[in-house]
Formats: sequence, C-alpha cells, structure tokens
Amino acid sequence: MSQTARLSGLSHVNRVDDGSPLADLLDERRHLVALAHRMLGSADDAESAVDECYRRWYALSDRERERIPVPLTWLAAGVGRICRARRVLPPPEGSAGAARPTVPDVIVARPRTAQPTTLRQHTAAEPTTLRQHDAVVHAVRRALVVADVDLLLSLLAPDAAAFFDGGGKIRTLVAPVHGRDRVARGLLRLLDRGPHTTLAAHSVNGRTGLVVRHGRRVVAVLSLDVSGTEAVGVWVVVNPDKLRSWNAGRHP
Repeated sequence: MSQTARLSGLSHVNRVDDGSPLADLLDERRHLVALAHRMLGSADDAESAVDECYRRWYALSDRERERIPVPLTWLAAGVGRICRARRVLPPPEGSAGAARPTVPDVIVARPRTAQPTTLRQHTAAEPTTLRQHDAVVHAVRRALVVADVDLLLSLLAPDAAAFFDGGGKIRTLVAPVHGRDRVARGLLRLLDRGPHTTLAAHSVNGRTGLVVRHGRRVVAVLSLDVSGTEAVGVWVVVNPDKLRSWNAGRHP
C-alpha cells in the first residue's frame, strides 16, 4: 500500500494539519533564495529578504494562511516585493550584509513553555531505561522508513505530542500537534522520503534520536521522549541555524 493510501486511513486530520513534506519545504526555500539573489545580487541580502518574507507569513493568522491555496506563489510574490523595495531603499543598518550572529551549539531546543500535563505524567509514572528508549526510537525509525502506519501508531502514546521548530526559516507547522493519529500523520507527511533522503539513528542531546539527511546534508533532527514502550513527545528541528553545527564543513 502506498504511503498516501495509508495516510488516508487516519481520521480527523485535514490537509492543513498535515503540513508539507520536508523535501518540498527545502526546495521552496532554495527557490525563494535563488529568486532574491537574482534580484539583489548578494547571497546575504537574498537570505535576509527570504527571512523577512517568512516573518510576514508567520504574522498571518491561521485562518489567513489556510486561505492561501499555493503558499509558494504567495511567498514568491512577497520576496519580489521585498527585493524591489530594498533596491530602492537600502535595508536598515545591520539587517543584511552584516555578520550573522553566532548560533548556539544547541541541537534540539525544547519549547520554553511548560510541558503538557500528560507528558509530565507519563515521564513521572513510567521511567524508561536507555535500552527501552533506544528500542522505541529504532522502531519509530523503521516505521517511518517503510511508512508503516500501524507500527508507528503502536509506538505512540494516545496523547502523544509533536513540536516543530523551523525557526521561521522553513514553513513547518506552527502549533504543536496532539494525539496519536495527528502526530503519526504529521511525521509521515513531513518525512515523506524522496530520492537521496535517509533517516538514521544518532545521538541527540545525549540520547538516541533520529537524523534526516538529504544527500550528505543534515536537514532535520528528531528528539523523542519515551515512557515505557511508547513515545510521548517528539521534537522536530528543521531550523537551518540550529542544524549548522551538524553540517560544519559540509556543502549543500
């Protein structure tokens, strides 16, 4: 059965809740940066213009974003407007061309808000050994690689939650996703694997996590909270700034 058919079996989730495949989101940003570079002639200025456009995207309400049928069309038009304005009026001092701030060497930054009560309850009630944690993570990897919905659902707690961090630079889901079905669908949708994409187990923040590579470049890092034999929380980082240390010495 195809992944699309398997995903259709999960109920109560609509297209907006699914998000988009990571490969498509990376292509989207590359397209926008290339467009801005052609208009501005500077790589730093192009990145700055695209970042500004994504800030405007996230400033929209959920309802406004949902009404946009093709986000790339909206974003490309926005990048064009920003670049034309910057060619007439230079950007504020320090907004482009200046040295980029140093990014802390943090692999997976957890949300500043308190963990959901259910997540705290799971962690307190069912302490997990390293062996149990590793077993669940490896099983989750296997489920994602072969797009096995049933296996993935069996590895997620009924009230599991997933958090997506694009840093405002990759168009990921904005709000946390709650519930086993929605988490499974969001992960399978995001990690819908294309050519040259791999998913491997790797140490993340001192425990086994998952690393997604496109070619040789790390494009996502997943950290899992495990309670007993189930994953209760998944943190997905696709923010290119936070992945910079993973790609030191690599080239896109």
